[in-house]
Amino acid sequence: MSDAVRFDVRDDGIALITLNRPETRNALTLEIREGLFAAWERFERDPALRVAILTGSGDKAFCAGGDLKEMVDRGLQVPPRDMFPVPGDSIELTKPTIAAVNGVAFAGGWMIAQACDLCVASTSARFAITEVKVGRGSPWAAPLIHMIPQRIMMEIILTGKPITAQRAYEIGLVNRLAEPENLIACAMELAAEILDGAPLSVQAGRDTVMLSTEMGRSAALQAARHASDHMYRSEDAQEGPRAFAEKRLPEWKGR
Repeated sequence: MSDAVRFDVRDDGIALITLNRPETRNALTLEIREGLFAAWERFERDPALRVAILTGSGDKAFCAGGDLKEMVDRGLQVPPRDMFPVPGDSIELTKPTIAAVNGVAFAGGWMIAQACDLCVASTSARFAITEVKVGRGSPWAAPLIHMIPQRIMMEIILTGKPITAQRAYEIGLVNRLAEPENLIACAMELAAEILDGAPLSVQAGRDTVMLSTEMGRSAALQAARHASDHMYRSEDAQEGPRAFAEKRLPEWKGR
């Protein structure tokens, strides 16, 4: 990995991934894209890492979006599906991710924040799907319908106007708000709350949410039961109730 994307391992299995080109507002240049692909792969492959936090360097931008100059130079028409590192689309992750949005998250910046499972934002952050302003498209925004109401989604996409972090929180795009200086601490706190849970239960719970967004009620119930079967048969599924009965903290083994 280049220094365009930093990868720091924190305590208790947390990976902190930082887009590190504040001078270009952490735009999705080729080096940022390659670095982020590598970072997501490293996180997914390392069994010791259980939660990832994605943020941007500096206080002005989480990510300002795609590299418009590159698009002009390449005469880019339809972006290849594998051009951008988007969890749930061009890459598959099986572990929880948190976007920690520290400034503007415009266009592709919104895209990669949206692709994370959870989102915390600085009170000074702003979000926008600005593609209509530059004649581009936002097909990647389709999953947004599972996060916010249809009419709000329509307005955001059709106008391209930014919304504040407070508004993003009110409509359900953001889980938690934090003062700028406390943003990473807030994300770390959320990650720690996830880590408190049994690893297999967390994985099964995440799978249940993902399945529920892609299927009708009956199919999702059936698939979710299947996704939870391994968890129910694990040692941890016995350890949790035992620890509760013995009034002690559980000792999770992830098996």
